[in-house]
Amino acid sequence: MATERRAQVTWQGDLMSGSGTIDSVTSGVFGGLAVNWRSRSEEPGGNTSPEELIAAAHAACFSMALSHGLAQAGHPAERLETAATVTFQPGEGITKIELTVDGHVPGMSDDDFRAAAENAKENCPVSKALAGVPNITLDANLRG
Repeated sequence: MATERRAQVTWQGDLMSGSGTIDSVTSGVFGGLAVNWRSRSEEPGGNTSPEELIAAAHAACFSMALSHGLAQAGHPAERLETAATVTFQPGEGITKIELTVDGHVPGMSDDDFRAAAENAKENCPVSKALAGVPNITLDANLRG
């Protein structure tokens, strides 16, 4: 069954001096998040950016895909700690995404963990949606 998620944003003014608010999302878990060009291209200053939200979505999606793949392979993860860093270059767009994952997966070899992580990177729905990004990297580390 397909699901739909929605975000409502209000923007006022031009790109450089205007500002916006992510007013609401389907789940209702957040809203009222301020966005502006400065927070996107310089320092956050207490505001978010599309790239920060993409990083959160990518880290969550990748973690879900990796967790599923590990369980399917008979090695359910005790814990996965994933970070995604999205690089935005004004005038070019998103130029790089770095995924880093530390996994606590009993009984699994480093090579098998890295292979499972690479598969999750290539096949999670957010990775597929971001396929146009020229450089998506992965650093996968099996811990304890």
